Amino acid sequence: MNYVAGGTPENVALAQQVNSRLRADSSYVAARAFLFRALGFGAFACLAGIGVGAAAYGWATLNQFDTAAQKIAAAMQAALSDVTLKTKGEVTLTDNVLKLEGLPKAGGTPTPTKAQLGSDATPASKAAVNTTFTVFKQVPYLDGQIVTGWNFKDNADQPYQQYCYFSRRSNESKGQVEIKIDLAMDGKTLPQPQKSDVNLEILARNCVWHERG
Repeated sequence: MNYVAGGTPENVALAQQVNSRLRADSSYVAARAFLFRALGFGAFACLAGIGVGAAAYGWATLNQFDTAAQKIAAAMQAALSDVTLKTKGEVTLTDNVLKLEGLPKAGGTPTPTKAQLGSDATPASKAAVNTTFTVFKQVPYLDGQIVTGWNFKDNADQPYQQYCYFSRRSNESKGQVEIKIDLAMDGKTLPQPQKSDVNLEILARNCVWHERG
């Protein structure tokens, strides 16, 4: 068995190789550690960037919505400040119409004005003129209507005559035709015609008679 003595060329070469290997291993370990540190720092920087970006996006989104809401509110305020509301004498509620003007007093009979009656109108013969007017009450019935007429003399509170009839219009080949059936007079139903299928008594229940004094 041979032993290499200290300081011999073989021992020096072996020591150099061992040192080189150790230095190489040390460099490898240092490089690997640096790589892991670099990866960790890169991951941290990436996550931090993502967090900052998300926060910035959220802030921008909230700020954008707030700005849009402010713009809408400002536009509505400006529009409303320039609006002029106009009222009319008629208000529509669903299918019913409520007229605000021109209604007669509640419970009273509508009376024509002096201009409507033409009180000053006279014939060329200068004869006396008797003025009358008629108030009509209409009730829808089937495909027509039941009409009651109240005939008044000038300045009279009670009608001197009342009549009621059923009326409807139909389209014929020669044009539009109005059918009229007399029902009652002064609150009394007219006699039932023998050859008529219309029951005057039933229809006359829809006549609207004036309540005498």
